[in-house]
Amino acid sequence: MFNKLRNRFLIVNLVIISFMMLLAFASIYTITYQNVRSDIESELHSVSEFYRKQDGKLGEPRQGLGGDHLPQLSKGKANPPPERSVSFSLQTDEQWNIIATDSRFDMDSEFYELAIDKAASDPTKNGPFTLDGNRWAYTVQQNQAGYSIVYLDVTAQQKIVTNLIYTFAVVGLVMLIVIFFTSRFFANRSIQPVKEAFDKQKQFIADASHELKTPLAVINTNADVLLSNSEDTIHNQSKWLHRIKSETERMKTLTNDLLYLTEMDDSRASMIFTNFNVSEAVEGIILTMEAVMFEKDISLSYKIEPNLTVRGNNEQIKQVVMILLDNGIKYTNSKGSIALTLKKSHNDILLTVTNTGEGIPPEHLERIFDRFYRADASRSRKQGGYGLGLAIAKSIIEQHKGRIYARSVPNETTSFYVQLP
Repeated sequence: MFNKLRNRFLIVNLVIISFMMLLAFASIYTITYQNVRSDIESELHSVSEFYRKQDGKLGEPRQGLGGDHLPQLSKGKANPPPERSVSFSLQTDEQWNIIATDSRFDMDSEFYELAIDKAASDPTKNGPFTLDGNRWAYTVQQNQAGYSIVYLDVTAQQKIVTNLIYTFAVVGLVMLIVIFFTSRFFANRSIQPVKEAFDKQKQFIADASHELKTPLAVINTNADVLLSNSEDTIHNQSKWLHRIKSETERMKTLTNDLLYLTEMDDSRASMIFTNFNVSEAVEGIILTMEAVMFEKDISLSYKIEPNLTVRGNNEQIKQVVMILLDNGIKYTNSKGSIALTLKKSHNDILLTVTNTGEGIPPEHLERIFDRFYRADASRSRKQGGYGLGLAIAKSIIEQHKGRIYARSVPNETTSFYVQLP
């Protein structure tokens, strides 16, 4: 599925970029072609003006067609055509027979005849043609003697346009190859977060289904026992009812946590934050947890810097403290200890909760904040946990633009750190 998505992204990207490149190249080619044509027409006009200013008188004869002597047009006093241009002029009668030539270069009569044939085929059009491997442009004007045709070599200008096409083809091919591999690289990177989110969603559904499956199985089994002893009194069957009630409460806790995570994801933009005294909030949670720690034979020490203020949601921050303390109580052995500190660190408020115990292996530290993730699944289930508490804490802290992370020394201590701006 993701390979198809990547390929579709790649094809769409290549089509769009190819279309843009084609449009850009076509625009550049059109502009260059128009400029070259304009230069050719301007130079052809200039050369035509030069030849038109000739006296029109026949000068010394020169060798012409079939050994005949063709007269050359008199040069007069007009300025010569541009040195960089190769041009010549032919004068014909009304039947397109050459009666005079004017050229600075020696050309044979056959060449002149071919040039006249090209012009005679379309005398109303000023157009280019190819002759002896060169590209020529011509212009025809009718006069009293017949037709005056001026020819201009435009091979160099034509090469500019031709070379431009070859350059575009090579550059376009190279660019498409580069864009293909670049697009492939970025397509893979773009799809990776989607793939990770999809995999997490699948894992989330599988984990939630697994967690719900266990209490449902217990409820179903106990219900079957009750039905098999339907004539017995409720008092005698109370233990089965208590088990059903217990598993129902567990399912209720799980669904409430799942709903809470979903609501947090949906209400990030609408959350109302206010300035509140976080020192008092943390101290209030500690007072409610002291009895639980005393019952578990866990010692508690804390150091809270007074009158620390943060901007956020008071109840949510209390919930984070509750989650961290509850997590510490679950994984602290009897006679163990929990230490809590709250202080100002640079521009942040730093909350630290440390508990003694088995600790967390280093390979699990980065994943303990994932939903349903537990470093020791069997022990977590005995403690009644689902692996959602730390995920909820992380979501709350991220809402507050803060950071939560953990450090652990195996078989010694585990510390959770919360930084709030």
